[in-house]
Amino acid sequence: MQVHMKKPHTDAVSMTFIGPIAMLEQALEAMRSLGFKESERVTVNQQAEGSIPWRETSYFKDIEHKLPSVFLSGARHREGLTQIELAERSGIPRRHISEMENNKRPIGKMNARKLAEVLNIDPRRLLSV
Repeated sequence: MQVHMKKPHTDAVSMTFIGPIAMLEQALEAMRSLGFKESERVTVNQQAEGSIPWRETSYFKDIEHKLPSVFLSGARHREGLTQIELAERSGIPRRHISEMENNKRPIGKMNARKLAEVLNIDPRRLLSV
């Protein structure tokens, strides 16, 4: 029986980049090739009212200890796997994967190796800094 899982937080996202103007068209083309659409251009001197840098949002406070769990969840979604499928392929119980993704359980070296093999990533990305 499949368990209903929450959708990833990437249903819709808005991004702002700062970089060299000479690379603007290449950057826009790269984003378009990934399915992004251009909504409006904001110049360097314009900043959306009420916006704050992403590092200062409550979600990213103490981000150092959250990074492995966020990366694990993102890699799993990128591969199109449910927690159950990842558990079956890695040999790690689904409950443990859920706890790792929710930052309630450390991933550890052995689990990082198993998960990295299934998710096609570097296992060091799943270990705390």
